[in-house]
Amino acid sequence: MSIYRFGADLAVAASMPKHSMRAREAVKVGVLAPLTGDASAWGRPGVEGCRIWADRLNADGGLRIGDQHRRVEIIAYDDQYDPARAVLGAKHLVLEQGVKIILMLGGDTVPALNDFLTRSRMLATTLLPSDLSPDTPYLIAPCEVHPIYVVTGVDWLAENRPELRRVALCAQRDALGLPSLATYRAAFEAAGMTVVKEMLYTGAPEDPDAMVDALMSASPDILCWDTAYEPFVHALTEAAYRRGFKGQILSCTCDNYPALIERTSREFMEGFLFQFPDFDDPALADSGVDFPRPAEFYAEFNRRFPGEWSAVSWQYCAILEMWRKAVERIQTVEPTVVLSAMKLGGVGRNVFGEARWWGRALFGVDHALVGSWPVVRIHDGRARIVEIRSILSWWEKHGDLLLRHMRACGQMWDQRLERQARGLSTFEDYAPRIKS
Repeated sequence: MSIYRFGADLAVAASMPKHSMRAREAVKVGVLAPLTGDASAWGRPGVEGCRIWADRLNADGGLRIGDQHRRVEIIAYDDQYDPARAVLGAKHLVLEQGVKIILMLGGDTVPALNDFLTRSRMLATTLLPSDLSPDTPYLIAPCEVHPIYVVTGVDWLAENRPELRRVALCAQRDALGLPSLATYRAAFEAAGMTVVKEMLYTGAPEDPDAMVDALMSASPDILCWDTAYEPFVHALTEAAYRRGFKGQILSCTCDNYPALIERTSREFMEGFLFQFPDFDDPALADSGVDFPRPAEFYAEFNRRFPGEWSAVSWQYCAILEMWRKAVERIQTVEPTVVLSAMKLGGVGRNVFGEARWWGRALFGVDHALVGSWPVVRIHDGRARIVEIRSILSWWEKHGDLLLRHMRACGQMWDQRLERQARGLSTFEDYAPRIKS
């Protein structure tokens, strides 16, 4: 939004009656995400993290709006990663609960929600910038920049393990898997690596051993699990262990990796590369990290929700922290005003430091907050950050390459809108060319 729109929104906010709400009336935050099913590891832990964040904030007096201290209440709705349920959930949260922001995983559920969220002028967030388009004016991606951050892992691997040249990868045929497939293709090409085998699957891999056998038949140095859900990452990794794979494994996530170490071995998991750190990582104690007391948060999360830590445990509440700062700065919870405040000036801070609102070339709108992202490696049984790398620096060098692969995979914003206009899903009517 322009600075002129921001000024207009602030003027509206200023004209509102002061203290029109009771001091003890809660500000409701909606979370619309899969809490059950295959994708639940990217929903349920996020709600749990939000509850910790809200408990901390409320114990400290709540949101400070003028002379009011407003309690924050988390309202979660399980969409089961189903578009029809997501629509019901959004209407429940907005019309019945009166939430002021909706936090979402995103993906296949978003197209069904766009019209309602836009008509409601509801501030909504997604963990998947590939959901963004000019038709989603109130949808932003202020925390996770999936799948663009995966370029940092590939780039690091190319510099530190230059002997690894041959890649076999698999991806799920959905709104999480296909943009990730395109980004990995671009990253491997930029790094001078060769993709020797690709496989797509719908739903859960029916036979992980057979899939890994097929991938290994191409004699890869690297097995890449793309953006597979936690159960699939575990199944494929265990299959690679049973098949005696000795090379490098690369994935977007590796949630609950201690369980994988137990079911394989510490030696086999050594060097496993992915993108999400544990929050007791010493690298997050650096002053450039913008997350309140990350080690304390990590310890509390594991105490309250043992075995639940995942890639999203901190992401939804990191968004809420950005939202809180904007609310307390402009002294209102009105969604469109807060959105304008969050994007004012085109710059901001995400968890890993300075970032800017970006994405017009890929998404048709600058609604993704993009900066740097960590590269995480399992060493001696623990996941540790080996480097935090700039996504934008990679983009400046290889942006045209990413655009080409995104279009080849049918994932550019105009292609997605065209399919939606035809009543198709994100991946219907698309047959990617797969290297076999």
